[in-house]
Amino acid sequence: METQTRTSGIDVAALGLGSVLVGSLPAALLTDHAPERYTVEAVFTRRPERDEVTEILGIETRDRLARAGYPTVEVTVSDRRLEISNTNLEELRDGLAAVLADRLAEISAGVRARQDAAAMKVHDAAETEQARAAAVAALAESITFQASASAKAPGSAGDQTAGAATDQEQIDSWGTEGGHSR
Repeated sequence: METQTRTSGIDVAALGLGSVLVGSLPAALLTDHAPERYTVEAVFTRRPERDEVTEILGIETRDRLARAGYPTVEVTVSDRRLEISNTNLEELRDGLAAVLADRLAEISAGVRARQDAAAMKVHDAAETEQARAAAVAALAESITFQASASAKAPGSAGDQTAGAATDQEQIDSWGTEGGHSR
């Protein structure tokens, strides 16, 4: 059984069919009153995903059945069961089961490939965004707010007093902001 690990860490096996639900078969099978064609229910190996169900019920599946010699066979999905209408056990045994198994494997692989491509696209976008955010942060960190040498006179006492007064004014202004108690 082929499996693949998803980004969520869950192993998802290829969709397939496990067994026929014997209890759903007509009671008169192998008698003189047995119907020639009937519905056979088969159990999926796992719950099919929405995209898989869409493809199972799609025109490509009907076309594939017709090209394989089963033009009257129809399939529907009911929870974890594939209902195969207008068939019989002999037809399934003699080739229809393989056609259905091949189609399910193809559908499962196609859906998985599309999901993996979408997940990779999201992953790549996240990595690109992370690199961009890191570059912005690095650029912002490279900025320094220091007065240039020409803007300040070294050793000037007046500049230091003016700076201290400005600092005190800023501290006093914060006292009027919310959350401060005097």
